[in-house]
Amino acid sequence: MSHWKHSKFMQGRQIVPVHSKSGSFSDIISNLDSTCFEARNVASAAKLFKFMIESGDTIWLGVAGAGPVGGMGGYIIDLIKAGFVDAICSTGAQVYHDAHFAFGLPVVQGQSRVDDNAMDVDGTTRIFDINIRMKETLIAQDELFHEFAESLEPKQRSTAEFCFEWGKYIKKHSPHPEQSWVAAAAEYGVPIFLDSESNHSIGMNNADVFCDGKDIAPHPSLSLLEGASIVYCSPQLGFFEWGGGGPKNWIQTLAPMLSQIAGVDFEGADRGIQVTTAFERDGGLSGCTFGEAVTWGKYKDATKGLVQVWGEYSVIVPLLVGYVLENCKPRQHKRIIDNKAEFYRRLLDARKKAKKSSQDK
Repeated sequence: MSHWKHSKFMQGRQIVPVHSKSGSFSDIISNLDSTCFEARNVASAAKLFKFMIESGDTIWLGVAGAGPVGGMGGYIIDLIKAGFVDAICSTGAQVYHDAHFAFGLPVVQGQSRVDDNAMDVDGTTRIFDINIRMKETLIAQDELFHEFAESLEPKQRSTAEFCFEWGKYIKKHSPHPEQSWVAAAAEYGVPIFLDSESNHSIGMNNADVFCDGKDIAPHPSLSLLEGASIVYCSPQLGFFEWGGGGPKNWIQTLAPMLSQIAGVDFEGADRGIQVTTAFERDGGLSGCTFGEAVTWGKYKDATKGLVQVWGEYSVIVPLLVGYVLENCKPRQHKRIIDNKAEFYRRLLDARKKAKKSSQDK
């Protein structure tokens, strides 16, 4: 019998028991990389995120779930300031809740197991283990939003333009703009797209303003076209998805929109990281693998540059963010918000040429 070291199945790194080190993010990721199971996936995601940053990828952040209203918006601010995020797609709920912190509205830690009837009588609203107030948080936020709406000119705009204006408003009018990732995105030129124009409190407030004869609601087609133009004009693309749901779908939709709908030559994104608790069981998008996404033209290659981590992102994301902040130099900000009109024009030109070429055949 041949020696075990000659076996093709025994060529991996030798496993030895790891020990707690100094506690730096690099040491933690190194230990995770040296063990097994999901720990190795986390380490792979950290190293891939570092590679995205150092390769100059245009990096999209997808934000699903309630992590930011639970305090994780600070990590988004850190990534924006370092130049490690260039464009964002978020649920409208998180863009709405972000302003609570900037305007000093009450948001506190609570419990997931509680008498919800008693909370309702008390006037307290719950997001799992995060407590906010109906009057002092939500209604107060709606009143602030209506003041913002009064300052907006009714015109056709994308969700990115809408959120840019909202971020500037927070920056100018709130007492704590440094606590808002939406304000940070506006300051550093990072566009924030919403996965839905209406499925959230921003959309509900826009509808109420519409009743008064003022239409400030963003246009979904313009949002998609602006997002697709950013993808089209980016030499290299990396996606970093917190959870799944609408933001994941919206970001990943942009590539097949280019290649399948607009007829523009586009292969898909180069790299992707997703952190999710969803399983690949029922065809739901949150559990959809990156390999499956390759068959839709959303990514270039199913064999490299793609890492999916199974886990709750409030636990995993701080490790990935800490690792890249510790190991990567800040990047120059791409300020895509300043260039999106030019990107949009280039996409329309490419689409026009593609359509003409198709008709000439």
